[in-house]
Amino acid sequence: MATTVLTGFSMMSLLSLGYLAWDPSSPNQVETDSGVDTFGDNSPSSPQPPHIIFIMTDDQGFNDIGYHSSDIKTPTLDKLAAYGVKLENYYIQPICTPSRSQFITGRYQIHTGLQHSIIRPRQPNCLPLDQVTLPRRLQELGYATHMVGKWHLGFYKKECLPTRRGFDTYLGSLTGSVNYYTYTSCDGPDLCGYDLHEGETVAWRHKGKYSTHLYTRRVRKILATHDPKSQPLFIFLSFQAVHTPLQSPKEYIDPYRELGNVARRKYAGMVGAVDEAVRNITYALRKYGYYKNSVIIFSTDNGGQPLSGGNNWPLRGRKGTYWEGGIRGLGFVHSPLLRKRRRVSNALVHITDWYPTLVALAGGNSSMTEGLDGFDVWEAISEDKESPRFEILHNIDPLYNHARSGSLQEGYGIWNTAIQASIRVGDWKLLTGDPGYGDWIPPQVLPGFPNTWWNLERHFKPKKSKWLFNIATDPFERHDYADERPDIVYELMARLVYYNRTAVPVRFPSEDPRADPSLSGGVWLPWVDDVDDEEDDDDDDDEDEEEEWESNHNTEQSDWRKKLKLSQNMSLLKRLQSKILSNWI
Repeated sequence: MATTVLTGFSMMSLLSLGYLAWDPSSPNQVETDSGVDTFGDNSPSSPQPPHIIFIMTDDQGFNDIGYHSSDIKTPTLDKLAAYGVKLENYYIQPICTPSRSQFITGRYQIHTGLQHSIIRPRQPNCLPLDQVTLPRRLQELGYATHMVGKWHLGFYKKECLPTRRGFDTYLGSLTGSVNYYTYTSCDGPDLCGYDLHEGETVAWRHKGKYSTHLYTRRVRKILATHDPKSQPLFIFLSFQAVHTPLQSPKEYIDPYRELGNVARRKYAGMVGAVDEAVRNITYALRKYGYYKNSVIIFSTDNGGQPLSGGNNWPLRGRKGTYWEGGIRGLGFVHSPLLRKRRRVSNALVHITDWYPTLVALAGGNSSMTEGLDGFDVWEAISEDKESPRFEILHNIDPLYNHARSGSLQEGYGIWNTAIQASIRVGDWKLLTGDPGYGDWIPPQVLPGFPNTWWNLERHFKPKKSKWLFNIATDPFERHDYADERPDIVYELMARLVYYNRTAVPVRFPSEDPRADPSLSGGVWLPWVDDVDDEEDDDDDDDEDEEEEWESNHNTEQSDWRKKLKLSQNMSLLKRLQSKILSNWI
């Protein structure tokens, strides 16, 4: 029921999804149209486990796709989704590293130690090495595994690199944000380095190539050189787009020259480049014999950032928040193997669910996914059955800025509401602490703010530390039931207490000066060589952090302000938001 409201508001009529002709002038064009409807009802064929193509975009908001009635046109994505299953009750995480970690491990952040912020380039931190990753499991099941694009799961030592975590090949960037042409990545004004890697070497030869095109060509090359009948294939295509900086070739921006918001115009062009890329990849799947036995999954990693052209309307909030705009994701599955296609799914699905779902599709048994936080949701997606998932722990972050109005007393003596946390159980969603910026932002409002867009809805209420919403009847989070239904608040807080008892210590180490790219020839590279000593040091730190957290989890930790200073990007966005909105409104 949660998505019926959204569906009526946002679905594009299937009658408008005309067949697309190829543009021979496109710089990313390699295939030719065979005249056959690639997205039609081809008969399923399963001689072996399916080929899996998982496509992730970065910072693409809920309202940044055509079938949500957006001002951005995405004909390829619209058509793939229309012939597949749209996931309209699908949840991700509010920022980059957490979503990627949960996809790769099938575990909540509290179970990997990555529950606070992102992994910054100079932090000696990465996806815990004791986690058996999804690509590793697929390798065990006979798959060839390839990753193309953004990693953002740490690289301080070689054991952290994608090629050491289950991928046969890798081409992409290790940090969180790079220039789309020069592949320069900066962690401060004077700390910049080159960040494009092929395998475990620096990929200098690709400098100057637009990353969306480069990554698409690499995927097509993998498809062209692999034998689809001899071995199943898993490709994780993690687009850098549409994360800042806002860059794309001019021909993608020109169709949006009428948009008054310059950032939105550039952002739309970047989405257009992604749409074309997915189109080329889909045709390559057909051309080289993969399509009939393939599963294509599309997902964004977090909500859009209105300050950078993204938009989540009509949802509340944005990237970096636990409002629906930060965590309800764009997602769909397209595959001839789906039993019931051409529909919208209201099944509750979380990004951790892909791990057990894909392992099961690949022929794995339950022992390979034992202890994970994800569920096998294939029957819910393919056959329209009820989802096995009933609740989602969005996160518990003990280091995030504690809400001044929160307390153990506000949490009925069982939960400190000063702590940032969020959980959904059934139709009910609880937030505590500071969920992040919580306005509803219509398209084009920020940052250009043309004269015709003065309808920004402001949200001023007394400081709070807990909120309760019925997401099924109120997906836009406008009616807070926290005072009306203290019984439900108590029950959901009890679930937070339960999950918190299973949390591992937070992994958020101080930045290491040895990571400076100027010490490595101007390149972001692993900088720790002595693996054994480093692991021992990490274990000692974890034990100390665990003792501190267990003794203080119901009170404010004394060092949170110091650790928050490490997140310079988050602080910058907050200052920009405050300054812009105070001047405009």
